[in-house]
Amino acid sequence: MTPFELLEPSSLKDAIALIDPDDPSVRPIAGGTALMLMMKAGVFAPSKLISLGKIGDALTRIDVKDGALDIGAMTTLSAVEHSSEVARLTPVIVRTMKRLSNVRVRNVATVGGNLAHGDPHMDLPPLLIALGASVRTASGSGGRELAVEDLLTGYYETALERDELIASLHIPAQGKSRSAYMKVTTGSADDWPALGVAVSLELDGTAITSVRVVASAATPMAVRLKGAESALTGKPIDDKTLKAAGDAACDEAEMVADVRGSAAYKRELLRVTVGRAVRAALQAGEK
Repeated sequence: MTPFELLEPSSLKDAIALIDPDDPSVRPIAGGTALMLMMKAGVFAPSKLISLGKIGDALTRIDVKDGALDIGAMTTLSAVEHSSEVARLTPVIVRTMKRLSNVRVRNVATVGGNLAHGDPHMDLPPLLIALGASVRTASGSGGRELAVEDLLTGYYETALERDELIASLHIPAQGKSRSAYMKVTTGSADDWPALGVAVSLELDGTAITSVRVVASAATPMAVRLKGAESALTGKPIDDKTLKAAGDAACDEAEMVADVRGSAAYKRELLRVTVGRAVRAALQAGEK
């Protein structure tokens, strides 16, 4: 790696002040699990890294209010995985964590870094979109609130400004919704996915009244499949409905070929996995 300067501010305000929005070689660093690999590979050579590790408890808390979760951006994935409040209010997140990379990465990687990196292969973003989650940011101009759905704008791209940091993640109360995330890998169970599908739905009797279907990994970014959602809404859950949803998902999703499979292969994975994820969400709600 090329030499770089490391700064360790003790407050979010100080961290933002150190970021030069006109200099892309100055970069904030959270857990560093992705950024350090990029630096070792020579993909990114920063002149200055601004560590967020000493900012304090304000960014590492998990708070609950009226069934909603507020998670500080510097909270590690492992802390989320082992949180009793997360397990009680959004057990699907804990189930997802078990296959998210490995325990060594989860012990270091942070919630904010996971989202800010914009990697379409990440497991959390599609699930958080399905859960209706949003982030609160901080910047020199005061910050804003962004739905995770709007945060991700393209392949390794986000809507964050250069001097804007994710401060916290907000997951609304889930009420009676049922959720699932299905990860399809071509390697080990915790490998990068060839496809990820997240589903969150509500029922009235046997019919779906509202649903979110999100695909990732096979797509340029985690994206809602609104055609599939339309095919499911108001319908009874049977093989015909699930097939229609899978077909609709394939019609609208842009597929990206890579070492994990061709676009055609991933399209067929999506066709099948949408229905399986819907059934998994139903079964999770019955437990």
